Amino acid sequence: MSAAVGAVSATKDVSFNVHLEEENKNKGTKKVDGVNYDDVEEIVLDEDEEEEHKVELDLGPQFSLKEQLEKDKDDESLRKWKEQLLGNVDVSAVGEKIEPEVKIVSLTIICQGRPNLILPIPLTSTDSKKSIFTLKEGSQYRLRFSFTVSNNIVSGLKYTNVVWKTGVRVDNTKKMLGTYSPQQEPYTYELEEEITPSGLFVRGTYSARTKFVDDDRKCYLDASYRFEIQKNWPTHN
Repeated sequence: MSAAVGAVSATKDVSFNVHLEEENKNKGTKKVDGVNYDDVEEIVLDEDEEEEHKVELDLGPQFSLKEQLEKDKDDESLRKWKEQLLGNVDVSAVGEKIEPEVKIVSLTIICQGRPNLILPIPLTSTDSKKSIFTLKEGSQYRLRFSFTVSNNIVSGLKYTNVVWKTGVRVDNTKKMLGTYSPQQEPYTYELEEEITPSGLFVRGTYSARTKFVDDDRKCYLDASYRFEIQKNWPTHN
């Protein structure tokens, strides 16, 4: 697999901050327990995402990448400039469409001393209230993404993940993955290693929403799911 390259930046709230629950309750935040994800989403608003939707941007290319590659192909200076700009574009992955296509191939949780947890795509379960994975408190883990890009260059691919516990947002992760050109081999990207919180109050079930979007606000994955943090690893893993 090819290594992911590009500019990287991140913003992140305090991970799994269970004290936020008490703070939000004091501010008048309605506490909801045992409800589905859709209800939680209506209560807890992502202020940054709400602000982004107020701004209309048009950052997408006006031509398909194939048209760009074929345009002025007899001009040597322009051809070299495009090669430098686009990099090693896989011509076989270039399509006629203007919009790029990104397919999330896999999401993997890597834990030290444990088998990798490969999450089902699109992170859904036949039972919406059933957790799709369990982590042990105080354990080290990192996330690995695998995705393909076709048709055109995808600009500013971003990963976001919001986590709630009993209706209160306890984690908000945003990661700029970068800009990628079409190729047949999947790209891989690993986030920094983190540690799950510990203690009686952090154990239990969490609701989460994961999204992959680009600069044009095209969404390639938008999935809600549940997971658990427990005192010990599950015996069936």
